[in-house]
Amino acid sequence: MVNIYIVVKTYRKGALIIKELLNKEIIEKKINISNNIKYFILIVYASSFIIFGLLIDRPSEIIKGLYNIIKEPGVLITDYIAIGGIGATFVNSGLLTLIVILILYGLRMDLNGRAMAAIFFIAGFSLFGKNIFNVWLIIIGVWLYSKIRKEDFSKYIYVALFGTSMSPTITELMFSIDQPLIIRISLSIIIGLGIGFVLPALSTYMLKVHQGFNLYNVGFTSGIIGTILFSLFKSYGFESKSKLVWSTGNNTMLGTYLTIIFLSMIIVGFYLNGKTFRNLKNIYKYSGKLSTDFIILEGFGVSFINMGLNGFVGMIYVLLVKGELNGPTVGGILGIVGFSAFGKHVKNIIPIFIGVFLGSLTKIWNINDPIILLAALYGTSLAPISGEFGWKYGIIAGFINSSVLLNVGILHGGLNLYNAGFSGGIVAATMLPIIRALRKEEVE
Repeated sequence: MVNIYIVVKTYRKGALIIKELLNKEIIEKKINISNNIKYFILIVYASSFIIFGLLIDRPSEIIKGLYNIIKEPGVLITDYIAIGGIGATFVNSGLLTLIVILILYGLRMDLNGRAMAAIFFIAGFSLFGKNIFNVWLIIIGVWLYSKIRKEDFSKYIYVALFGTSMSPTITELMFSIDQPLIIRISLSIIIGLGIGFVLPALSTYMLKVHQGFNLYNVGFTSGIIGTILFSLFKSYGFESKSKLVWSTGNNTMLGTYLTIIFLSMIIVGFYLNGKTFRNLKNIYKYSGKLSTDFIILEGFGVSFINMGLNGFVGMIYVLLVKGELNGPTVGGILGIVGFSAFGKHVKNIIPIFIGVFLGSLTKIWNINDPIILLAALYGTSLAPISGEFGWKYGIIAGFINSSVLLNVGILHGGLNLYNAGFSGGIVAATMLPIIRALRKEEVE
């Protein structure tokens, strides 16, 4: 009887294991979303930007606004909503994002975490600094580099997309310097192509400096390039200056739109994840260090859930500190959303927010000052520090970076849109050896 009982118990246990494995297999099949479906989803979201813009303003106002956006130099901080209106700004963002998605589709790129980060960075920064005119020379420069190297452009496409952080340089040269048109066009072409050409090699090298603990590596690289260019410009009497163009009073409208976007992302992700939040906790276990691709590691559906959740975290932070939802801050929130498929999650970004908030209690600025809002949102580039070494170091990183970010923009004159990537690289490179020494870890 005992033997029969053991056999029956073993059989039942085995059946349960088989059932669990089958259920897991079904869920995993649902998680394994085809690339075409991913592209369709992103096209819908990019199109929603255009539709939102068209619903806000009349076509004539949008066309006029786009013209104003294109001719605006766009150096930090230039809120396109203040320049061209909400309608034109979101149409600009939607159009540029759609074009980028189609380029990736044409190159047959898999929509992984890196792709999500690049696409949402384009969408976000197209609300302040990037437009349908000023990004292409840099991308072509990277393409030329790939041709000279006799390698596929697809290998460098993400460097090209992130490298558009230097796009204000193009419009600054084209519309701001007091020179004949032919000289302005020539300088824009030469320097734009040159920036793109040197980015791939430099970004690979700069990654070694912060060892992947600054998610905005191309921003760090662009900060170096921007500093050199700005120094050269000053030597010839041309000086680009950072400025502050900042719109206000749009929290209700933009907050409502973002709520719809982020809630829909959670719902879509939940459905694609087998109608479950399975594996979401797994994401929180990763440090987020470059290159932690949540889509490859845990699946598209759960990564999309994480993106929507972090979008809410970013938006709620801005509203809690009584900040403004506008081009730069919404861009920062979308940046968090994109990198929530490629390194960021609630556990490693909140310590950065806390660090910036604590800084506001002791430093001379207010927590809802424009540059400090951006320091919090874009400062999450240092999320891997809290993910790897703990929340205390994340708070310290946010605290320090909020001060460094305020001052490094002077070096490149606002030509590098990823200013937090520049400051983040400096902070990460400084903190890493100290943290490892204190933790008695071997420096690699």
